[in-house]
Formats: sequence, structure tokens, C-alpha cells
Amino acid sequence: MTSRRITALGAAFALSALLGPGAALAAAAPPAAGSATAGSAATPSVTAAAPPAAGIPVFTDGHGLRVVPEDTQVHGPTDFTLTVTTPQVSGKHRIRILLPAAYGADPDRRWPVTYFLHGGGGTVDDVAAAPALHADSMITVVPDGGLKGWYADWVMQNTAEGAANWQTFHLSQVVPFIDANLRTRSDRAHRAVVGLSMGGFGALHYAQARPDLFGHVAALSGGVDFGMWQVRAAVLATELNVTGAWCASTTSGSAGSGRCTGYGPVVDSDAIFGSPYPVFGADRVWNAVDPAAPANLARLSGSGITLYTGNNDLVDVHTAAASHTVKGRLDRLGIPSRLVDYGNGTSLSPSCNGGHNYGCWAPALADYVPRLEGAFAAAG
Repeated sequence: MTSRRITALGAAFALSALLGPGAALAAAAPPAAGSATAGSAATPSVTAAAPPAAGIPVFTDGHGLRVVPEDTQVHGPTDFTLTVTTPQVSGKHRIRILLPAAYGADPDRRWPVTYFLHGGGGTVDDVAAAPALHADSMITVVPDGGLKGWYADWVMQNTAEGAANWQTFHLSQVVPFIDANLRTRSDRAHRAVVGLSMGGFGALHYAQARPDLFGHVAALSGGVDFGMWQVRAAVLATELNVTGAWCASTTSGSAGSGRCTGYGPVVDSDAIFGSPYPVFGADRVWNAVDPAAPANLARLSGSGITLYTGNNDLVDVHTAAASHTVKGRLDRLGIPSRLVDYGNGTSLSPSCNGGHNYGCWAPALADYVPRLEGAFAAAG
């Protein structure tokens, strides 16, 4: 039988066909330095391998996570990055934490928590490009999602990536680890999950998989409709490390490189969700986790749901279509939601061109966070 898997060259042609000719050109041409797209943002300077500074909480191992103290990075009195290991995901993984300014001064107060999921090719340091997420009313936690983790427990665990149970890592380990070590409000009404690009899928998927954990969800320019071949092609591109429109120019990789670092080692095109082809049910995993599936959307009943997207580049023209599909299906289910399609960006911010970048995502988050804070406050 002929293999249904595709090569990196085949993925480039698929992206060209599905995302337009510019995608293939972006895959082949070196990106311009200094801009940020595709879920990655400029990396700020940090204090490397510093021990926790005075006032930063001490974290203890638990829930399957082991803290690597010598790898702690301190960015400021309320901004630091832990490094942990877990059998669920190979290697070391960082968790960046942003505390409210009054966290240390008010030891009896507990705080709402927002989990921010970065995009493909991104890192936990991308949160620095969205200052609204460092709010004085909540804790923000940014767990490593891998260059192409797709916030999933992979079908294949024997690839060059090794163990890759990202969903288990985040939902069964990171969330209870944070609740055990920080003064959080651990009910769903005071916990949100927010993501962009690849993380937009992750946010909706996690809110659907664990509605008991998350009462609020926001997806920005998300790959939120696995019924679209354009979105499936984006996942394949990450598996095969075909950098293109979804991972163009960025500075989140090596400092000052001005180049997208890509998605790491090439893995099988079926590695994450199995076969993407709708033949004899071969794509059953894709369908099971599809955030746009009505059965999955129904699980968001009682949650605060927000979608943001532009429609003015090779990627966001498709995230707009996906977001409108999700919104329409939520409406038919009678589940309230808010969709902000800012088009070419003029209605959102002078920094936004309607594309797949932090020039749009930062002001979108600046619009969203006060609304989330209001929802947290209303929950008591």
C-alpha cells in the first residue's frame, strides 16, 4: 500500500496550495530581521541561572514535576522562570510566572490565574511582547508548549522529540503544581486559559477537555478548526519543520538572530494526531480533538469565550474563517461568546496590520485582560 505520509517537500507544496503561493515563498526565503510573527516574540535579556531572589516564592517538587533550581531565571521581583523536568515530556521545560505587584506584601490574599499558551516556534518569553498579561489583579503562568507540541498527548512517543505528552504535562501536572506552590484561587471561575496561533488551538482544546479547570478561554488567531485543510497543513508543516507563513520572521530564537528557529527536529507526519487523511476513519484523533466540533463546543457551556482574529495575511485569512465557524456553531448551540474580527487592524490599534503577529495580539490582549479581570471580580 502506498504510504499516506508526506515529505517536507510535499508539505511545502501542500502549504503553497492551501495557504497561497506566498507560503511556499516564505518557506524558502530567509525572513526579514526584527519583526515578530507566527506565535513568537522578541526575547528579553534575562539573568541566566540565577537563584531565586528575595521575595520570589520557593517551589517544591510535586505532581510529577521536579524543579531544577540552578536553572531558575529572575527577570524582576514579580517575573521569573522556573525549569522543571517530567517523565511526560522529554528534556527540561520552562514555566514563566508573572505575579501581581502586591503578591508578596499581601500574604493572606489569593489570586486568579491565567495560563498563556504561546504559538508554534515560540517560547515562554513571548509573553514579554504582551504587557497586558502582567497584571496586578492576577497571576499569569506561561508553560513551555514546545516548538510544535500542539498542546496534545502525541500519538507517537518514539520520535526524535521523545516523550511528548504535553496535555498531561500542562493539565495534570503544571496546574496542580502552581496551585500547590502559589496562593491561587483554584476554582474554574478564577482560572482562564488564553492562547494564540498554535496556542489558540491549545486554549480552546484545554477548556473543552477540562471545563472543570477553566471558566474563561480566549483564542487569538487560533488554528481552531481541524475541519479546514489549511489548519491541518499548518500542523504538518510543524511536524516536518517546513517554516513558512505560520513561522516567518522572529527574534524569539537565538538572541539577535532575526530568524525563525523553526519547529525542531523533523518527525513523522502522523506523529501528533495520527493520519490527517479522512479515509476510513484514519483521521479519528483529529476529529476527536477538533475545537470546532459541535460536541466539543458544547462542553464550553457556562464558560466565558472570546475569539480574536485579523483577516489580512496568508495565515489570518484562515484563522478568521475558523473563528467565524466556531462563533456560528456556538450561536447555534445557544452558548454566548464574543468574536472580534479586526480585519486589517485599523479598528484595533495603529500597530496592527491585521496579520499574524504581536502588533495585533498585544493590543487584542490589552482589550481582553480588563474584561477578564472584570469577570474574575464578578465571580467574587
